[in-house]
Amino acid sequence: MNRPFFMRKLVNALMLSLCGVCALVSVSVLFIILGYLLWNGGRFLTWTFLTRLPTPVGEPGGGMANAIVGSGKVLLLAALTGVPVGFVGGIYLAEFGGRVFPFLVRYTADLLNGVPSIVMGIFAYTVVVLPMHHFSTLAGGLALGAMLIPIVLRSTEEFLRAVPQSLREGALALGASKSRAIATVVIPAGFQGIATGILLALARVAGETAPLIFTSANNRFWSRGWNQPTATLPVMIWTYASSAYEDWHRQAWAAGLILLMLVLVANAGARLILARRTSVAR
Repeated sequence: MNRPFFMRKLVNALMLSLCGVCALVSVSVLFIILGYLLWNGGRFLTWTFLTRLPTPVGEPGGGMANAIVGSGKVLLLAALTGVPVGFVGGIYLAEFGGRVFPFLVRYTADLLNGVPSIVMGIFAYTVVVLPMHHFSTLAGGLALGAMLIPIVLRSTEEFLRAVPQSLREGALALGASKSRAIATVVIPAGFQGIATGILLALARVAGETAPLIFTSANNRFWSRGWNQPTATLPVMIWTYASSAYEDWHRQAWAAGLILLMLVLVANAGARLILARRTSVAR
């Protein structure tokens, strides 16, 4: 075996081994975190925890039923406000945009994706909470909806751009207008990818705490309607984990496990949709 060939084989084996070790370390850290959360949260995850309200401060027991429902309400409002705007904006950028204005919109969306969530919380507090003079579920939903817009916009644009140009040309050749071709051909072709992006975006904002501290605040009781402060899982986890009560620490672990399970379900659903899209395309 000549020396150059031997050196190439050696370097190749060394780099493959190094990549494998790095991948193993990354996966190990992930599984350690998941295992630690399962061990500490699973032991205290009971039916009572899922169905009861929090007990008074200092008393053991209770649950986070109000926070689970509150998180659902806030995410529902976020989806209703942020998804349509991002979806329509993504269609415009992918199908109707020119050069200068779409570039500015994309650049702004990318900047918003990188803005810390606490800045978005302060913005929502100034724009929504101060004029209303109180915290509310509505304010929390609008804050998370604003965070959803740039994510949904960029993912919608990318999936629509991935639709083959031949589909558009075929629809136009059959006499359809551009808007009709987009509505009946392009969007259905990219819908599964768009749905995947929306689910991942919802999973992304589901664990945000700072915007909700500034907007929906907290509530140890049921929040009726949409115009009252409401408890959410991220805020309750932050409140309980930073308290001085051991029972609250245990409940924070259980709430963290619930939040992780919701995010895992959303990610699994997104991957199933994307896998189905890939199999259909093949």
